[in-house]
Amino acid sequence: MTTAYITHRECALHDMGPQHPECPERLAAIQDRLIASGLDICLSHHDAPLADIDMLARAHSAEYLRQVFDAAPASGIVHLDPDTAMCRDSLRAARRAAGAGVYATDLVMSGAAINAFCAVRPPGHHAEYGRAMGFCFFNNIVVAARHALEVHGLERVAIVDFDVHHGNGTENIVAGDPRMLMVGIFQHPFYPYSGAPPLAENMCNVPLPACTRGEGFREAVSTRWLPRLEEFSPQMLFISAGFDAHIEDDMASLGLVEADYAWVTTQLVEFARRHCKGRIVSMLEGGYALSALGRSVAEHIRALAELG
Repeated sequence: MTTAYITHRECALHDMGPQHPECPERLAAIQDRLIASGLDICLSHHDAPLADIDMLARAHSAEYLRQVFDAAPASGIVHLDPDTAMCRDSLRAARRAAGAGVYATDLVMSGAAINAFCAVRPPGHHAEYGRAMGFCFFNNIVVAARHALEVHGLERVAIVDFDVHHGNGTENIVAGDPRMLMVGIFQHPFYPYSGAPPLAENMCNVPLPACTRGEGFREAVSTRWLPRLEEFSPQMLFISAGFDAHIEDDMASLGLVEADYAWVTTQLVEFARRHCKGRIVSMLEGGYALSALGRSVAEHIRALAELG
């Protein structure tokens, strides 16, 4: 079995305007790096399907979904919040992004892939049950994780979030759900100014101060995340894979490098082998310094695929 790589050309059509950091070039930077590194030929490639209303309703209210679908413009740009805008192609891109996680879950649960990475946009972890924010429309990772629970019959899943921003939307949706554990590391205090304290006992939030480097990140993973994951013993891992904690990314002030992303991915792969039959679905969240993003995703995928 190989690592599945799931994306769709429509994800690059979502465009929130000139100079917006969550830009279509993010996906091109990832693809270019995978080709340059030779990783591209080691993966199985798949197109993301469109998520339907029933899939999206596992994470969002019916009223909110109606609002998003109705807001989609025929032309121009419509803002759902100051940072989050829709163009003509945004709704289909967002449905592809959420659909990628569902399809990845199906591939991994069926044994067609050992694990999967979804190179999709818009990202999802700031999208709450009834609100778009932070570049996010649908909470892709929750849609995928709830699909594993409700369609594939798993009893326990864990969401791991190493984006530099707290995954407030994910926490908003899954807080108090005993079937789900969320572990997250993020810069704090920083946008969206949440996560400390956590909303419920099934949250393991680890705020890190600005200027934390790889050593502090690795210590937090080893002493806070991994023990909680061991205690919970999930049957599948879902990763909100943000790469904006990279030292070259000026959206924030942490100092990770590619080796840190490779290290944490290896820890999760080894954990999944022991507890989850190796089952991991990873989904792109942040990462806005294009070269650093491409390099970091390549090392994340190299570790997922155990290519050394």
